[in-house]
Amino acid sequence: MVARGEDPGVLAGVPVTVKVNIDQAGFATTNGTLLQKNLIAKTNSPAVDNLVRAGAVLLGRSNAPTFALRWFTSNLVHGHTRNPRNPALTPGGSTGGGAAAVTAGIGHLAVGTDTGGSLRYPAYACGVHGLRPTLGRVPAYNASSPERAIGPQLMSSTGPIGRTVEDLRVALAVMSAPDPRDPWWVPAPLQGPAAPLRAAMCLRPGGLPIVKEVEAAVLDAGRRLADAGWQVEEIEGRPFVERGCRRAGAFVARRRLCGTVEGRRA
Repeated sequence: MVARGEDPGVLAGVPVTVKVNIDQAGFATTNGTLLQKNLIAKTNSPAVDNLVRAGAVLLGRSNAPTFALRWFTSNLVHGHTRNPRNPALTPGGSTGGGAAAVTAGIGHLAVGTDTGGSLRYPAYACGVHGLRPTLGRVPAYNASSPERAIGPQLMSSTGPIGRTVEDLRVALAVMSAPDPRDPWWVPAPLQGPAAPLRAAMCLRPGGLPIVKEVEAAVLDAGRRLADAGWQVEEIEGRPFVERGCRRAGAFVARRRLCGTVEGRRA
């Protein structure tokens, strides 16, 4: 394509893995369950199509727990996924296969889903980067399966895992292309208005002691932000923590009172 003067796409030749609960034409959308091990998708999901149009190469499928509802990655169809950095540790879930693949060099990007941390937690567990886009940012749809209930539609999100934040930036821009199959998609700009680069750094929230390793890591993060042009201000954090504790205590007290009243009525 380059020799012909054609645009091969921003992700030309970049290998990508696709989670087993996302449609990839010619492969089973198993969702990690024996009930769907032969559910072969006839078309790609919108995010996968967007990646292919940008030149990405679909390398293979990545593992997930059954119905993508666990914080580890294991099922009866595909077996266990281990953490490449330490096989004794979990790779996280539910996009544990994608995070493990990116970490081990099996594909440069991984496509996954996230409802309650399924992109973010595996990225953290494997030491890479994951991004959960806001609802409507990346189009999502699986033609192989019945339409999801309204709750999962509002809560779930399709997004990328990569080795760097810049990789995520490129992947998000590509995956966010419109697709008529998802009515939730909106043409929101990827670049927001300019805003001050300010960060608050709280070493000891509520005056709580922390170990030296944590203190060193937080200070290092603050220095890196400052070197990148951010205004970093160290704060105590005590008023916020105390206010939160008072609210939590009031909530518990109300729950106890309501429980007593309801118990008497019963």
